[in-house]
Amino acid sequence: MTLQPNLHTNDQSRKRTILLVEDEPFVREATASILERAGFGVLPAEDAREAMKIYEHCPRGIDLVMTDMVLPGRTGQQLGQDLRKHSPELVILVTSGYGNPAYEMDEPESRTYFLAKPYSRRTLLEKIEKILVPAPLVRAATQAS
Repeated sequence: MTLQPNLHTNDQSRKRTILLVEDEPFVREATASILERAGFGVLPAEDAREAMKIYEHCPRGIDLVMTDMVLPGRTGQQLGQDLRKHSPELVILVTSGYGNPAYEMDEPESRTYFLAKPYSRRTLLEKIEKILVPAPLVRAATQAS
């Protein structure tokens, strides 16, 4: 697997940035470490309120919001709705360890995706690559093989 976090449709040289919202410190730190080692910039937040503050300081610099579904005070889904009021095209990856079929599906048309917990490093990075790498580049790479 070759993850290319620096691919960006407008600026090929910019590092991709993920706003990581996770209330469990161990999960947040472990996930941030995985993402940073893969070459992503990570902005960690422990709850929706902190995530909103971070987002307000760099709304155009965030390529993906990765949020736990269950957060103190607000759900990841509510956080996504709040963020989309400012940026309707924002890409959101919701994670959850609770089996709820209503949330366990990708919705590419709404730019909302789901990843079940626990996830492995490989599963996480493959999911993010699928979400962030533009489709024409993926097709071109597979056709070149």
